[in-house]
Amino acid sequence: MSANSFDARSTLQVGDESYEIFRLDKVEGSARLPYSLKVLLENLLRTEDGANITADHIRALGSWDSQAQPSQEIQFTPARVIMQDFTGVPCVVDLATMREAVKELGGDPAKVNPLSPAELVIDHSVIADKFGTKDAFGQNVELEYGRNKERYQFLRWGQTAFDDFKVVPPGTGIVHQVNIEHLARTVMVRNGQAYPDTLVGTDSHTTMVNGLGVLGWGVGGIEAEAAMLGQPVSMLIPRVVGFKLTGELPAGTTATDLVLTITEMLRKHGVVGKFVEFYGEGVAATSLANRATIGNMSPEFGSTAAIFPIDGETLNYLKLTGRSEQQVALVEAYAKEQGLWLDPAAEPDFSEKLELDLSTVVPSIAGPKRPQDRIVLANAAAQFAQDVRNYVDTTDEAGKESFPASDAPANTPNGAPSKPVTVTAPDGTTYEIDHGAVTVAAITSCTNTSNPYVMVAAALVAKKAVEKGLTRKPWVKTTLAPGSKVVTDYFDKAGLTPYLDKVGFNLVGYGCTTCIGNSGPLPEEVSKAVNDHDLAVTSVLSGNRNFEGRINPDVKMNYLASPPLVVAYALAGSMKVDITRDALGADQDGNPVFLKDIWPTEAEVNDVVANAIGEDMFNKSYQDVFAGDAQWQALPIPTGNTFEWDGESTYVRKPPYFEGMTMETTPVTDIEGARVLAKLGDSVTTDHISPAGAIKADTPAGKYLTEHGVERRDFNSYGSRRGNHEVMIRGTFANIRLRNQIAPGTEGGFTRDFTQADAPVSFIYDASRNYIEQGIPLVVLAGKEYGSGSSRDWAAKGTALLGVKAVIAESYERIHRSNLIGMGVLPLQFPEGASAESLGLTGEETFSFAGVTELNEGRTPRTVKVTTDTGVEFDAVVRIDTPGEADYYRNGGIMQYVLRNLIRK
Repeated sequence: MSANSFDARSTLQVGDESYEIFRLDKVEGSARLPYSLKVLLENLLRTEDGANITADHIRALGSWDSQAQPSQEIQFTPARVIMQDFTGVPCVVDLATMREAVKELGGDPAKVNPLSPAELVIDHSVIADKFGTKDAFGQNVELEYGRNKERYQFLRWGQTAFDDFKVVPPGTGIVHQVNIEHLARTVMVRNGQAYPDTLVGTDSHTTMVNGLGVLGWGVGGIEAEAAMLGQPVSMLIPRVVGFKLTGELPAGTTATDLVLTITEMLRKHGVVGKFVEFYGEGVAATSLANRATIGNMSPEFGSTAAIFPIDGETLNYLKLTGRSEQQVALVEAYAKEQGLWLDPAAEPDFSEKLELDLSTVVPSIAGPKRPQDRIVLANAAAQFAQDVRNYVDTTDEAGKESFPASDAPANTPNGAPSKPVTVTAPDGTTYEIDHGAVTVAAITSCTNTSNPYVMVAAALVAKKAVEKGLTRKPWVKTTLAPGSKVVTDYFDKAGLTPYLDKVGFNLVGYGCTTCIGNSGPLPEEVSKAVNDHDLAVTSVLSGNRNFEGRINPDVKMNYLASPPLVVAYALAGSMKVDITRDALGADQDGNPVFLKDIWPTEAEVNDVVANAIGEDMFNKSYQDVFAGDAQWQALPIPTGNTFEWDGESTYVRKPPYFEGMTMETTPVTDIEGARVLAKLGDSVTTDHISPAGAIKADTPAGKYLTEHGVERRDFNSYGSRRGNHEVMIRGTFANIRLRNQIAPGTEGGFTRDFTQADAPVSFIYDASRNYIEQGIPLVVLAGKEYGSGSSRDWAAKGTALLGVKAVIAESYERIHRSNLIGMGVLPLQFPEGASAESLGLTGEETFSFAGVTELNEGRTPRTVKVTTDTGVEFDAVVRIDTPGEADYYRNGGIMQYVLRNLIRK
């Protein structure tokens, strides 16, 4: 029950139903707040308990100073938690382990139970092994179940063992699309109360739901577990960036072009740790699908959330997707009553403001390795010619430039290096591939597959291409992975599926696939040619992430593009082709066919969307969404409220987090005699740190699986084995593109082992075992934006289990910094303007950290003294940013903190 210090408790009548609400207008200053802060304010009013959440916290939010730097800590209690299976499996593993730990410490294991609704969507496991055939989907699902039976059995057990925990089975859709189409409430109803739907999710793209006016963001699995167990999320009242939209998108542009433009703008502006909120006349002209696409990309521009207020467009979408009449009426009444309804003319109080005239957006792609590196489509071929030089050797034996841009041979457009290789296909036909060949063209990921406008546009490009006699180039692996079954329903109803099939975009699965690295292998002959001749080939995907090493191990350069452009590049077959000017191919009569010849008009797209998509589709698709197919229902599952661990399992193992744990905390100590495990540069992402993608046989993880009787063909991906800490530790820092500067000349999971004579180059995992055996703590040195990218909790878990006690970086992205603390790793920051290079650090030093023990006195030191055996000294900034984070660190991590509190209750 709320302490209700502001007498905010009231009732709202909607039709025949009456709801308890907490009125925002009872708090002075609330009317001028941005939408997102109004949602937080309601959260505090409703959960005020006089201890963790007090009247002073509520007043602080009501009197928010938009220009002040964040300093006031508040406790946010999300209404629900959403998970995908890669991050969700370790969450459930941890909950199962916590039940045992509670029991061992004399508590009641049943206390470890979600206290708010938790929903998990299995969408990260399907791999696009099979493609280009009508039975590709069925074959991929069979392979998925074969590889993941142990995990799926475990999740089915979790669905029976934990209250308020639901699982959406495989082959249904992508978590964020299922969220906006079905799971999101916009206004939550629970125990007679109505309040804004809020959430945290174990995937950074949880922000997609911001398009529906739902405040939520991605967190690490460890934070999500705490939220499920009733722990509020500790946060500072953020700065809010107002992003004004005016005008309308011009013909020929898509939501993808818009979101890449916004991503570039906000990355340049700097929004890490801030909320972004869209307002203005242009918001009303932005479809809900486009709003969700923009919200989805929030992690790519670095903000915590990227939200849109509720308006008529929100209601229309809720109706379309099958929400009940009462729910839609409640959303409208509640939003208007609480001042959460969009006023296009309003200018709320924002910390900073940006503006975009939608009419200035032009067709764009982004690449070759970061989503914020936008390229105007008309310049894409020329930009590729420059960028490819970073991936190939362009000098001859004499050291001269082989392909100078000013004197480019005719077969090297724009001066792009050329290395044509002849490939023989299984049917005996031959073709030629070169640097820039598009080897993967994937319509994939929640970002765009949830948007019917870009999906229909892609299908219409396919239709027009087929009518002109075009098809994909033979070296292009083409895949279609919609975000929900609704997509294939409207393709079928519009008669567009056969055309997608004919250009090679057959259904491969309902899941993330290529965007998370589950692109599956390239055809053997293509892979061999690429690797034998070191070709810099490319992928084009309608995703949100294109980091190095993420998409496919054979592919060096990755480009984000709208679904219709993905189809166009599959037809063109090369990034060297300027698809805005060059022919994509020839028609039946030998005439050149250009992009403009097959690009649909806005009216054509809108006509299909209007006539092919209806409420009945959503009702049908989500009628029994948690039931699953016969395969899911037939999975045998154990019973009981504690899990029966299988000692032989290579997928699900009991982790060591609580071994030796007592009810009393162990005092924090200074760190002495630490060695450097890794010295890293700028923009090291959680993809570089966390195990992801395929497992290679000659790596520590591959050797572990081989030793446990797993055949190489059954290795599966790291993501699918996140429930096994032994595999995950061995894959931490093992990304094939990671460059550890203390092991120059290597790429991948290598370091130098200073426990050995002459400090030989070693696998990071193997070296870490030697350090741990000798009681030597480890440290990681890093540059700017350390830990950007997905909310991968294993980036922090693996770091901790390798024996790393501290990380020193020039700057962090929010989720990873928080997750490090959650695993008991100390995040430190170099002094302003300083770096490992400017301080002369090579990574061969021995480090000591003094002043950490101040945490034992209930205070968080602003800095700690760092010294090395080479005489370098500096004061590192302690990036424990809130008192709550300090409590987690003192307890050895967030899970230990929660566990102790549960037992004490």
